[in-house]
Amino acid sequence: MVRFLKEQRIGALLKQSKFYKDSVFTCLELLKFIFLLVFSNKNLYQTLQKEDSTDRPGKDTVYRFLNSSRYNWRKFLLVLSCGLIQTKVDPLTEKDRVKVLIFYDSLFSCARSIPIELLANVHDYTKNRYVRGFRMLTLGWSDGNTFVPLCFSLLGFHKKSNHYVEMNDSIDKRTAGYQRRKEAIKKSSETLQALLKQALKPDAQASYVLFDSWFNFLVTILRVLEQDVQ
Repeated sequence: MVRFLKEQRIGALLKQSKFYKDSVFTCLELLKFIFLLVFSNKNLYQTLQKEDSTDRPGKDTVYRFLNSSRYNWRKFLLVLSCGLIQTKVDPLTEKDRVKVLIFYDSLFSCARSIPIELLANVHDYTKNRYVRGFRMLTLGWSDGNTFVPLCFSLLGFHKKSNHYVEMNDSIDKRTAGYQRRKEAIKKSSETLQALLKQALKPDAQASYVLFDSWFNFLVTILRVLEQDVQ
């Protein structure tokens, strides 16, 4: 774990993504604490319910870290994934192997939730009905053997009449959190173009872009071709 954090320069990537210390624990220490729970098979909620200890962060500190609108989690995931592709995957891949970017649109159900900003009725294509939740547009990179997630966006609905809860107007409009909220009420084709442009900036090399047929609009195809991918 420690070796991975050093090799991938996680601390530097956090600073690059506007993660700044606002408690006794650094952002790197908080990320390491949360990350290790997966490998130790522990539940975050149950762990935080235990009596406070000086060697681990408290509940409020962890939730502030996870919920802060200032931290750019998308950029962090993107630069980390691109770094792993370049240093770990590419050296093991033949140069002539075709590499692609894949967009996948799936349902993110929140059937029992109400007080979530921009929660909406979204269409479940598998069951052909509307459910409470979001659509999750995911962008990943693949060489045919390995799939690496690059970034994702939770999409609600662009019509306010379909929202259960509106966006919190008090949020700082300069933050990444505000940009994600504004993005949630855009059309999926617009978000697709934005994610593609962001992914190509850290040099996520690919020859083709793959997506479902409901993105197959002329304007979308032209925007993709402008990025020198097919």
